[in-house]
Amino acid sequence: MPVYSRLGMVARWKPVHLGHCAALRALHQQASQVLLGIGSANRYNLRNPFTLEETTDMLNLVLEGYSNFDLVPVPDLDDGPRWREMIVGLFGPLDAFVTDNPYVAHLLRQEYPILRPVSLVPPEERLALNGTQVRREMATGGDWQSLVPGPVAGYILQNGLDQRFRREFGLQTLAQAVD
Repeated sequence: MPVYSRLGMVARWKPVHLGHCAALRALHQQASQVLLGIGSANRYNLRNPFTLEETTDMLNLVLEGYSNFDLVPVPDLDDGPRWREMIVGLFGPLDAFVTDNPYVAHLLRQEYPILRPVSLVPPEERLALNGTQVRREMATGGDWQSLVPGPVAGYILQNGLDQRFRREFGLQTLAQAVD
């Protein structure tokens, strides 16, 4: 039985990894409706190396079998107050907004109760993993596949997205790792 009627969350999901999966499962188990924002939907760069369409495809693969979600493209505006207004307009009333980003929590705390994703995930399912780690493994040609769900790894490999990432952003990713 869901605890919440409507939860919202924005993340970049680039790529969707196993840490995301635990949070996504928890969101869907605890809410009747989940609004999942695809952050930086208008960006294609080092931190956002997958297009909106590719990210949407990866999320749909991971969310197969769930019907209580809507995907919402959320562009970067480089203006916190305008972004907050946009989120409220896109998401409407929510029981809570889920984020681990302190800046986003600060922007939205007057509009919504804030929950951290880890607070929704049972301790035995928590996984300390982030997209930067996955992209770093991808840049080195390492074992990034073990850090993402099987369908996401298959999608990335089938579409040559790992090779494109290494070609376009690999050296920049590795240079950042040494900073």
